[in-house]
Amino acid sequence: MQKPYFGRLMTAMITCMNEDGSINYDACAAHSEWLLANGSDAILVEGTTGETPTFTQEEKLALIDAVCKRIGGKAPIIVGAGSNNTAATVAYCKEIEAKFPDVNGLLIVGPYYNKPTQEGFYQHFAAVAKATKLPIIVYNVPGRTGSNIMPATIARLANDFENIVAVKEAAGNVAQTAELYRCVPDRVSIYSGDDGLILPFMAVGAVGLISVLSNIGGQELNAVMDAFEAGDVKKAAELNKIMVPLAQAMFVESNPIPIKAAVSLVTPFEAGAPRLPLVPISAAGEAKLDAALKAAGRM
Repeated sequence: MQKPYFGRLMTAMITCMNEDGSINYDACAAHSEWLLANGSDAILVEGTTGETPTFTQEEKLALIDAVCKRIGGKAPIIVGAGSNNTAATVAYCKEIEAKFPDVNGLLIVGPYYNKPTQEGFYQHFAAVAKATKLPIIVYNVPGRTGSNIMPATIARLANDFENIVAVKEAAGNVAQTAELYRCVPDRVSIYSGDDGLILPFMAVGAVGLISVLSNIGGQELNAVMDAFEAGDVKKAAELNKIMVPLAQAMFVESNPIPIKAAVSLVTPFEAGAPRLPLVPISAAGEAKLDAALKAAGRM
């Protein structure tokens, strides 16, 4: 089994919107293709960065279809298919697998709001893994879900289900990532869920990144990872000094507010405004974003 399973840099793609708030499917498809030409190895659609919590089921299916028609077979396409309803998650994963042969994997977030026990997490992911043959990325993001999937639980899942192939670790905890690397099977790819932590995470076993920043191109991120993989830790640290402020600027307000503004500023695509309950970037946030883009030579 290859490692990293889906390539090293996966972009959690924004969703481009029209002025009326509807999804601009053509722009989304074109953006996915542009990302592959600008440093991304794989595309994640319908993650949090894509504003999926605001989508109807019809919109979700139409977006997958648009991206598959544009880049299907060219690079891995992963769909964020998780929710806090196990039965609904299972049904959606089955629907994706049946309708979209160009989808290569599923990102399944730990159930949010419910705050399951570790056994609850295990049974949730087990139900999904039994329901589909598609490879699964377990997504741990306690800052959004309210609870932490422990490394031992992920190891148990990976040992029991061959189609659990990767973890997106976004707890922001280097020690937890080191423990994850220690206890999961070697075949499992650990991805950082935080752009600014990719260097320390790689030092303890991560093999790649599921990125927000790479929506405007993966140059800085790939430079850091290239240097680290070449064994030039000093160079990686120097490049990291350039990358981290830019990555942090994408979170001056709630994701994906800043990254959508950045996409409109520095790529060929008009991202449009986020959907409520998110609002467009504030003047103060835009000033910080502009300063970071200029400092990084992106404007």
